[in-house]
Amino acid sequence: MTRFLHRVTCFLLLLSLAVLSPQTLAQDRPNIVLVFMDNFGWGEPGFNGGGIIRGAATPRLDRLAREGLRFTNFNVEVQCTPSRSALMTGRYAIRSGNGTVPLGEGVYGLVQWEVTMAEMLSQAGYATGMFGKWHLGRTEGRFPTDQGFDEWYGVPNSTDEAVYSSLQGFAQSGLPETFVMEGKKGSAPSKVRPYRLDYRPLIDRDLTDRAIGFMKRQAAARKPFFVYLPYTATHFPSMPHPDFVGKSGKGAWGDLLMQIDSYTGQLLDTIDALGVAENTVFIFTADNGPEALDFGETSMTVETAMHGSAGPWRSTLFTGYEGALRVPFVVRWPGKIAAGRVSDEIVHEMDLFPTIARIAGGKVPQDRPMDGIDMSDFLLGKTEKSGRDGFIVYMGNDIFAVKWRDWKLHFKEQSGWNGALREYTMPRLYNLINDPQEKDNVLFPHTWVPKAALPQLYEHAASLKKYPPIPTGAPDPYEPPT
Repeated sequence: MTRFLHRVTCFLLLLSLAVLSPQTLAQDRPNIVLVFMDNFGWGEPGFNGGGIIRGAATPRLDRLAREGLRFTNFNVEVQCTPSRSALMTGRYAIRSGNGTVPLGEGVYGLVQWEVTMAEMLSQAGYATGMFGKWHLGRTEGRFPTDQGFDEWYGVPNSTDEAVYSSLQGFAQSGLPETFVMEGKKGSAPSKVRPYRLDYRPLIDRDLTDRAIGFMKRQAAARKPFFVYLPYTATHFPSMPHPDFVGKSGKGAWGDLLMQIDSYTGQLLDTIDALGVAENTVFIFTADNGPEALDFGETSMTVETAMHGSAGPWRSTLFTGYEGALRVPFVVRWPGKIAAGRVSDEIVHEMDLFPTIARIAGGKVPQDRPMDGIDMSDFLLGKTEKSGRDGFIVYMGNDIFAVKWRDWKLHFKEQSGWNGALREYTMPRLYNLINDPQEKDNVLFPHTWVPKAALPQLYEHAASLKKYPPIPTGAPDPYEPPT
C-alpha cells in the first residue's frame, strides 16, 4: 500500500510539472527595471549628499535608497558608447569595438555576434522593452530591436545632436538629421519625428509614459519583463520639461533633479500599483560621470550647458579619474535584498549581465571571455564581499589606469573631458581613501601596490591576445578568428 501511494504521489508530481507551461514558470522570475541616466554624476542625488545642494531635494530617490542596497563604489566606463556596450554585453567595450564615442557617420555599434542583456533575457522568456538613448548603432542591423529588444522608442545616438538644426551651417552640410525612432523586433524601425530642440525637453516624459505602458501590458499578460530606460537627462543640452521649468527656484539643474526624481517615483508607484513590487528588481544608475560643458559660440544659453557634480571625486566624464568612473547606484528587490544596506565594495557595470542572468534564469555565453562577475550572492546578502578587487580603466581605447582595492595606478591622465593629456614614464599612485581627488602621488614608498595591482592587467592583456577585439565598424556577419 505504501509503495502504491508513493507511485501515485510521484505520478501526480510529474503530471503537475508537465502541465506547467514555460510561461507559467516564467511568471516566477523577477521583472527587471534598469534606469540608466546620461552624464549623471555621483554627487547629484540626495542619497549621495547632493539633492538640495544641487538645487532640489530628491525624496523619491532617497526613499529608493532606504528601501534597497546602495553602492558607493559602482564603476562604469567613462564615455557613453563604451559604457552602454559594457552594460549590455558584460564585457570591456574594447572587446566589442566600441571603446570610443563615434564621431563620424560610418558603421559602428554591436555586431550580431555579441549577446546583449536583452537577448539573454529574451531567451529566458522575458518581454524586453527599451525606451531611450541607444548609442550602439544607427544603421541596418544595429538598432535595439536587432539586439534582443521586442520594442524600442528613442534616439539612436546622442542628445547633443538635437542642437544641430539650430546651428549655423548645418543645413548646408549635407549631413542627415537625427530622428526619434520607433521599432518592433523583426522589422526596421521607423522615423517618428526630428530630434530637435523643441522636442529635447519633452522626450523623457514620453520615455517614462511608454515604459509605464509596457509594464502594465506585460503585467496584465503575466509575462516577466525587462525595461531598459536610458534617459536623455542630464546630457547637454540640459533642458527640463515645461512642467518643471522654474519649479525648483534654483535654475534648470534643480528643475531637472525634480523631474528625474518625479519620473523615478512614477515608475516605482506603477510597480507598486501593479502588485509586482516584491517580484521586481529595480536599478537606478548612470552611464558615466557628470556634465562639464562650456556652451561656447552657439545659440544655446548658459542654462543648457552646466557643470555636474561628482561629489568628493575628481573630474568628469572622459577622464580616468573617479569622477568619471563612479556613478550613483541603488538596487531594490523587496524581501530579497535587505533594505537600507550600503556597501563600498568595488562593483562594475559589466557585473550586471551575469548577475541578472543568474537571478532571471538566463544563460551567460560560454564561447567568449566575459569580464563581469556574478554578484547575486553579494546582492542577496549571502556574502559581504563583491568578489571584485579591481578592474582596468580605459579612456577610449587606451588604458589609463588600474584600480585595485583602495588604490589607483595611473599611466596616463587627462585633466578634463577636453583637457591636456599627460603620459608618465613612472606611473602615479593614489590612495583613494586618503586622497579622493587623486592629487598626491604616493608611489614611493608604496611600490608594493603595483606588484599587487598589475597581475589583473597582465591577465587582461593575455586575454586580448588570445581573443582579439572586434575591429571598430566591423561588418556583419562577424565571426571571431579561430
